[in-house]
Amino acid sequence: LGQGKTVFQAEIDAACELIDFWRFNVQHMAAAMAYQPTSTQDSDNSYGYRGLEGFVAAISPFNFTAIGGHLASAPAFMGNTVVWKPSDAAVLSNYIVYKILEEAGLPPGIIQFVPSRGEDFGRTITQSQDLAAITFTGSTKTFKTLWKWVAENIDHYRTFPRLVGECGGKNFHLIHPSADITTIVNGTIRSAFEYSGQKCSACSRVYLPRSLSNEFYSQMKTIMEKQLRIDTPLKFDTFTSAVIDRNSFNRIRMYIDYARKSSSTKIIFGGECNDSVGFYIQPTLIETADPNHKLMQEEIFGPVVTVYVYDDKKYDETVNLVNQTSNYALTGSIFCQDKTILEKTRDRLVNAAGNLYLNDKSTGSVVNQQPFGGARLSGTNDKAGGPHYIFRFSSPLAIKSMKVPLTTFKHVSME
Repeated sequence: LGQGKTVFQAEIDAACELIDFWRFNVQHMAAAMAYQPTSTQDSDNSYGYRGLEGFVAAISPFNFTAIGGHLASAPAFMGNTVVWKPSDAAVLSNYIVYKILEEAGLPPGIIQFVPSRGEDFGRTITQSQDLAAITFTGSTKTFKTLWKWVAENIDHYRTFPRLVGECGGKNFHLIHPSADITTIVNGTIRSAFEYSGQKCSACSRVYLPRSLSNEFYSQMKTIMEKQLRIDTPLKFDTFTSAVIDRNSFNRIRMYIDYARKSSSTKIIFGGECNDSVGFYIQPTLIETADPNHKLMQEEIFGPVVTVYVYDDKKYDETVNLVNQTSNYALTGSIFCQDKTILEKTRDRLVNAAGNLYLNDKSTGSVVNQQPFGGARLSGTNDKAGGPHYIFRFSSPLAIKSMKVPLTTFKHVSME
């Protein structure tokens, strides 16, 4: 439905993941609501959850239909009225989810589906005194803008708006010399190039030991040249298809052109761009001699992965590079067969990712298995798909009910 997803990618998104969000959010609600505080002989104490005082604005991205349904429905589950703005590039798929909710019995007006220009929507909601929360998935730049607009209007709100955001990433694959070559090749292919690299968690930078570089490049080029079918998503054997729109196409092509002109990078494979029928970009593998190169720092959001080859003896220094190079901290992977080194590396990169994978690719978080979200400029790390996310949209109420009269104002010590 206009998103360019293959059959497999569409099914795990619009069906499986969305169903999981709905099922597990309800389960998390039920588990939390089972809690009640301790009562005494003199008082009954209770604890409940209310919706926020005001409305919640849900702003969803183009790349996952499940995220759109989740951003709109999670606050509604907690008793809120939601104004849902879908991405301009995914209005139809999101509208179908909205109609499914209506058909399932969602009362009219609880979720209001409002396709609109991004700036118009953002300005309107942040100027309303009744804004209670924004739940957002999209670019870091846009989330910063929303945050600034909220700050500009902070004196006008009835309550402090809550901002929940999942933004960009510059996700890494850190490869130790002991890593299994087949695993890192297949993991990088899938993470970097599935859905044309248009996943927030897609691998965009690789740190590769020199001892594995020849075999890594050989296997990557063989797969990319002979096995990766780039075609219409209507064919079952298509691995990846076109990127979402012309703006995305032009931005990704700009990075590829920059790599061609840069003295410290070379294109190992790919780099062809064709917009004659759809916006097709060939999966692209780039090597850089500069670990702080632009392509190692900035989010591209396309089928482009950049590799920095390091000296095997400089693994420790490379771990520091992984942590310091990017302002993002969404996902990352460590590939290493030495358990001691793996654990030490994990501990050193504890702040480099919100979702860290050991000997697995950086994509593929599953609801209630790997709750998803990142820190730094990747967002507020509220962990969609986990047990605590929905409570960002609730205002708890504690009630004490006295069972005996208060007969004196005096403290015991005064008598």
